[in-house]
Amino acid sequence: MLRRSLFAIILGIPLAFGWTQDVPTSSFLPESQQRSAEQAAAREEELYRDGQIDLNESNWQAAAEKFAQVVALKGRRADAGLYWRAYSLNKLGRRQEALTTIAQLRSQFPQSSWLKDAGALELEIRGAAGQRVSPSSAEDDEIKLLALNSLMNSEPERALPVLQNFINSAGTSPKLKERALFVLAQSDSPKAHQLLLAIAQGQSNPDLQLKAIEYIGISDIKDSGAVLGKIYASTNDQRIKRKILHAYLTSDNKQALLAAAQKEPDPELRREAIHQLGAMNANAELRAMLQSVNSYEDKRAIVDALAISGDTATLAQIAQQDPDPKVRRAAIRGLGIAGGPQAADMLVKIYTTANDREMRKAAVEGLFIHDAARQLVELARKESDPEMRKYLVGKLSVMDNKEARDYMLELLNK
Repeated sequence: MLRRSLFAIILGIPLAFGWTQDVPTSSFLPESQQRSAEQAAAREEELYRDGQIDLNESNWQAAAEKFAQVVALKGRRADAGLYWRAYSLNKLGRRQEALTTIAQLRSQFPQSSWLKDAGALELEIRGAAGQRVSPSSAEDDEIKLLALNSLMNSEPERALPVLQNFINSAGTSPKLKERALFVLAQSDSPKAHQLLLAIAQGQSNPDLQLKAIEYIGISDIKDSGAVLGKIYASTNDQRIKRKILHAYLTSDNKQALLAAAQKEPDPELRREAIHQLGAMNANAELRAMLQSVNSYEDKRAIVDALAISGDTATLAQIAQQDPDPKVRRAAIRGLGIAGGPQAADMLVKIYTTANDREMRKAAVEGLFIHDAARQLVELARKESDPEMRKYLVGKLSVMDNKEARDYMLELLNK
């Protein structure tokens, strides 16, 4: 499974539990502008993550500077950057600058989902006028959270209102809010689950919404599938949809994932759902989908998913019968990822029976991925085509395998 995951990374297949960064691009931009937009979006994400780390470590000055840079980039995180900059400035005791930043957020982003949190923060700042923010508050919150965790296990009815206020407070750090969500997810209380589901529906700040969706995926919460489906259908935010797809995977909700793979109009999200089906070993569903899709990209996604799930029989069938040679080559390479005792024999058979040189090269790549040095050496010894023999030796030359190294010495001693 580890080898399969490594080669999934090489081929660009999203892994089941990995985070896929959402960097918006436009195919209508010239290539140079598109590259610049991608770089700016990646830089924005980097600064935002670094700022969150600074918040969690109470490095308020560094956080304020990072979020100022996020705002200056004027990307999709700009409104969040303004909120967290105001939060950091308040922690530094620079209340007037924090209020000015909140006003800027309201003026520039009147529809922002961060306005509710900004309003709560403004009330806290104005209510604490003349009081210096205590640097020990983070430590106090840690102690409170430990107490709440204990109380949730024994008297959840008493703990829930306090925990809800803890999550909604503008003075609670992002790290502690996430930990509070985890306490809710681990509780057996139906009311705790209702609160977590409400947060997942966006009734709190957007970062917490993503975390709530993640925790729902690993929790046994009644009706969570229906709530996640409602959220998925009502949003166009790729980050939220990706989190829900991962939640479907971790909660073993095959039907919801299949529906997304079949109906999602966004091609990137649709193919991610297909890959997740591979991680769930939904081979029957993937085989059925293969009969209904037409584009190479969707067929390729299904082939990759079948490789992740280890369905060598279907991959071999695709490699021999699919009318698109690109799909056949992808299936041949997929046999190497799928592995198993029969994969190497299938690849050798494909190599020896194929007339097309590109198909033979795909079989070599599959054997290389499969780490089948013995078979590659045998093929190289028998190969009479100079180009194919050179291709085989090239693959063997970079393999960390005793049989491959012995063959390299054999060639040198000729």
